[in-house]
Amino acid sequence: MHLGHAFAALHAWHLAREQNGKFLLRIENIDTGRCRQEFEEAIFEDLLWLGLNWDGQARKQSQNMHEYKRALDKLSQDSLLYPCFCTRKEILAEISQAGAAPHELHGHKYPGTCKALSETEQQERIGGGEAYALRLDVDKAIKHTGPLVWLDEERGTQECKNVSGDVVLARKDVPTSYHLAVTVDDHRQRVNMVTRGIDLFDATHIHRLLQALLGLDTPTWNHHKLITDHHGERLSKRNRAPTIRSLRRAGETPATIKAMIGYN
Repeated sequence: MHLGHAFAALHAWHLAREQNGKFLLRIENIDTGRCRQEFEEAIFEDLLWLGLNWDGQARKQSQNMHEYKRALDKLSQDSLLYPCFCTRKEILAEISQAGAAPHELHGHKYPGTCKALSETEQQERIGGGEAYALRLDVDKAIKHTGPLVWLDEERGTQECKNVSGDVVLARKDVPTSYHLAVTVDDHRQRVNMVTRGIDLFDATHIHRLLQALLGLDTPTWNHHKLITDHHGERLSKRNRAPTIRSLRRAGETPATIKAMIGYN
């Protein structure tokens, strides 16, 4: 955990306790190649050191793949998925050729390259062993559900829009993705308030759509600010944000950590 994670956990914990609710912990470890038991134990240790206790057992996504597969099968039966064989490099090249400036490529919508493939070609390529992802046909899904809205606690009612394009919901050997897994998890854990960073605001449109398609409960959302470094960049592993463990070893206390992120 780094300071950004600590802020997110403190924000969720305080909201839950102020509203006499439960603070639920989830281990999002669908990437079994990168996730390790010692990382989970470090998260538990950091949270408890900060004084954050959670209710019940932590839900581990790696133990619930069958639930995500069931949800994926439902979407497939409704003809809302299609296989995509494009590499990231190919997707960026096609977007660039369509006229997007290089600095606009990050986060740009998938251009729908594989959507027009015939079922015969899809099956031939899958049968040939090609790597593929399963994408949600978002425009088709929105027509299937009709207009949808969702509620952000601070920003009010939001109209559900296709702002992310046809997102990946699974890959050849992994029956889920972040979007599908957290949507199922929120329902299974009976979550009625989702707290997360403002950088995931657009993802909520997808999650609301998936809830409608799968007949799942719809919570309220609270999108909080992000903790940034002195350059204004979001804290992350990629930019080597200091970990809670390293700060502890340097002599920081829970009180000073909370003060650093505005929870003193």
